[in-house]
Amino acid sequence: MQKHQFEVIVVGAGGAGLTAALYASRNADTAVISKLYPTRSHTGAAQGGISAALGNTEEDRPEWHAYDTVKGSDYLGDQDAIDFMAAEAVDAVYELEHMGLPFSRNPDGTIAQRPFGGHTNNETGKPVHRACYAADRTGHMILQTLFQQSIKNNVKFFDEFYVLDLLIHEGRTVGVVALELATGEMHIFHAKAVVIATGGHGRVWETTSNAYAYTGDGVALALRKGIPVEDMEFYQFHPTGIYRMGILITEGVRGEGGVLINGEGERFMEKYAPHVKDLASRDVVSRAMYLEMKAGRGIDGKGYINLDVTPEVVNHYAQIDGRKNPDGTPYRVTASDILAKLPDIIDFCETYIGVNPVSEPMPVQPTAHYAMGGIPTNKFGEVVIDEQNTVLPGLYAAGEVACVSVHGANRLGTNALLDLVVFGKYSGLKAAEYASSEPFSELPSDPEAFAMQQLNRLRESSGEENMITLASEMKSVMAEHVGVFRVEKGMQEAVDKIRELKERFKHVRVDDHGSKYNMNLVEAWELSNLLDIAEVTATSALARTESRGAHSRDDFPDRDDKNWLKHTLAWLDDKGVRLAYKPVKITHYQPKARSY
Repeated sequence: MQKHQFEVIVVGAGGAGLTAALYASRNADTAVISKLYPTRSHTGAAQGGISAALGNTEEDRPEWHAYDTVKGSDYLGDQDAIDFMAAEAVDAVYELEHMGLPFSRNPDGTIAQRPFGGHTNNETGKPVHRACYAADRTGHMILQTLFQQSIKNNVKFFDEFYVLDLLIHEGRTVGVVALELATGEMHIFHAKAVVIATGGHGRVWETTSNAYAYTGDGVALALRKGIPVEDMEFYQFHPTGIYRMGILITEGVRGEGGVLINGEGERFMEKYAPHVKDLASRDVVSRAMYLEMKAGRGIDGKGYINLDVTPEVVNHYAQIDGRKNPDGTPYRVTASDILAKLPDIIDFCETYIGVNPVSEPMPVQPTAHYAMGGIPTNKFGEVVIDEQNTVLPGLYAAGEVACVSVHGANRLGTNALLDLVVFGKYSGLKAAEYASSEPFSELPSDPEAFAMQQLNRLRESSGEENMITLASEMKSVMAEHVGVFRVEKGMQEAVDKIRELKERFKHVRVDDHGSKYNMNLVEAWELSNLLDIAEVTATSALARTESRGAHSRDDFPDRDDKNWLKHTLAWLDDKGVRLAYKPVKITHYQPKARSY
């Protein structure tokens, strides 16, 4: 049993974790623990851009950005946190630029910006150029930049260490327990403050844009310590994942003029969002695609739609829409423009499905993409543990694992990367500030006991349940009943099925009994995380008898502000899921019907 001591421990090495570590390390001895090598973190898969009202190509204002985010959240976002994020966005992007991030540029040398779904000029209602981008690999560039800066700042990295338990003693966070994958040894990390930044949990569903590593580790850590999670019923399905694979096709494709075409050759988004059309928010586009396919208007009657960014199609619809460049000239693209702005998308499609997007449309379907819910925090990343927003000393969370809540019921594209850097920054700063004012608290007497007990139970299990079968059944029932559209009967079936799977998991079989890189054991632990999250998600969704944002119910199709303008809190224990609620923070944007 090895022991380590750092003032601040960051769990997770994606964009949020690296930002937190970078800012914490300026004032505290800081370490990052990650089950992956940092530059393999899922932030690297983010493509289209990071939002900020720079106004480099046309007029834009942080207040417009904030209002769009509130509307996009279907009024479930906390407006104090949204105002804070939109105001911080401009400085956050320029800080990344000064760190060396190679943004795409306008001819005058300023950072280039493109339109994205749900981002508008609040005076004209038309799409606005707000997404700052580095071709279509913005997340990759952010990840590389932050990693380099963290190394420069002497952050200590523990790569390929899997955190199994969060240590809380006498009401304070005191560290974590982690498994070193290379040796199978347990490590105790004693800390004054811990920042959880482990990302999302898209592997709950069958078709997802998420990496295999996205198994809800941080949310599960919190649930097992009696910490609630917030708004777990709200999970975003991105409208454009590669058919049958789920690999993301960035919203930036539509930002550059790409259009969605159904099996009858129609540009159908005009029916669902007549003003912004293909640049409607993701929940709207996903539902529209689902309805088109349900009506038999998928391509060849199948479960996908075409996304067309070929120059002739883009230019045709740009002329119909009267789309202009910021200088007032008609918008037109060439094959060279598409190649320059979307190189990775072209490569993905050619590699995985043999389609060249410059000359032919891409087959796409909605794919499980992003968790709006997670560990509840305030706008400084401090974890809160009840309806009164009581802060748990020494614990912070940032990124997709956290629920601030700036995304509410639906996240706007490009706000995820902004969330990472803004709240990653402040969680790191607050963690270091807390560490500077507090001594090291004592560890519990047997800090490794829980983790060892659970690992040994898995190692020694002689059950006959196959984890691949269990995972497949979980993903199937969640995709069928807790997906784009939901009804009471289906969600109840999902809850019952997940509880059955959790019982069967007690008899799961782990075939590898070795110590070094025992990924069979790790995958069993990850599946237990996903099953817990699936139960909480389905139970939270079943209770919410309305449609709002990404939570769309056929049996309750209307938004119900009178009864449901509130956040869900969910606790999990041996008896099941317990729900409670807390109010949404509304400042100056009163709820009203969404229009597109």
